[in-house]
Amino acid sequence: MPWPADYGGAIDMFYKIEALYRLGIKIHLHYFSYHHRGGHDELNQYCETINAYQRETGLKGFSRKIPYIVASRINASLVENLNKDNYPVLLEGVHCTGIIPQLNKNKKILVRLHNDECEYYQQLSKSTNQLFKKIYYRTESRLLKKYQQNLPHHCYYACITEKDAIIFKNQYGLENTLFSPAFIPYKEINNPEGMGKFCLYHGNLSVPENEKAAAWLLSEIFSKIKIPLVIAGKYPSKKLEKLVRLKEHTSLVASPSGSEINGLVKNAHINVLPSFSTSGIKIKLLHALFEGRHCVVNDEMIMGTGLEAACHIGSNAGAIASIITQLYHQPFTEEEIMLRKNLLEGIYDTAKNAGRLSQYLY
Repeated sequence: MPWPADYGGAIDMFYKIEALYRLGIKIHLHYFSYHHRGGHDELNQYCETINAYQRETGLKGFSRKIPYIVASRINASLVENLNKDNYPVLLEGVHCTGIIPQLNKNKKILVRLHNDECEYYQQLSKSTNQLFKKIYYRTESRLLKKYQQNLPHHCYYACITEKDAIIFKNQYGLENTLFSPAFIPYKEINNPEGMGKFCLYHGNLSVPENEKAAAWLLSEIFSKIKIPLVIAGKYPSKKLEKLVRLKEHTSLVASPSGSEINGLVKNAHINVLPSFSTSGIKIKLLHALFEGRHCVVNDEMIMGTGLEAACHIGSNAGAIASIITQLYHQPFTEEEIMLRKNLLEGIYDTAKNAGRLSQYLY
């Protein structure tokens, strides 16, 4: 469900729908509903029809041969509805590709790839200490690798980073692969000059990788430097709350609204965004670059994004701590804003990118 657009995948979907609608494309939205998230009123203005389906969660969705994220989304009603016409189909993620063999052979199909899911699940297995989750992530990664090697060649594949486009073209042999940047709400660079008040890490804290990154910042960096750090995000664990309370200069904002997150990004002096996965692109990085001041990342966060020039990169905890200490007393300047403007605004032009995407649908 692309609304509320409060996480990376939903943000890309929602602003893609909006951009395609503005091109005059009539959109029939089909989505899987896990629980009521609302948002039909927001989506009705862009969609001709909206159809919800039940995902087969739990044991019903498991398969020994197909990844769970794929098998649990193979839905007969969805296939039946898509086959009622000859409209092109835009599938979101490898997740939804299990229905391709059942679709009319003359349909044009474009698959939006948000990640190399095989790599992503491998990274998730390293980010959790829970045995059951670790086994699940490893198994899913193995199944995803085999599954992605057998994706149909007649479809087009739109990758969210150039790095992923190269992987799917060379490693998985999918020649009809293109780079299509993330669709985001930020239309132009809107960075405040001068000095902010604190460092910020933000993300969905219920995701193991994000919790690991926040905990790593607390234990490996901000335990050694006495610079204020705010951690903000949805559903922080009790363990993370306890870690934050250990230091007087660290604080937690639990489950902030979108406007609160944006205020934190703009008021921070440094957005500190380490990652333990190199797959895809993190929308929070783009948020920080479009709306925030200094941005400090590690190699994994920036790899393959082409955004290295706009960030300060540290290869380990010591390097990142040193960069933060230096930047905390340096104003954010007009020169840095112009660098971001030149680097980002051309790539992340949603109208232009929607036009390019539509060429593969019609």
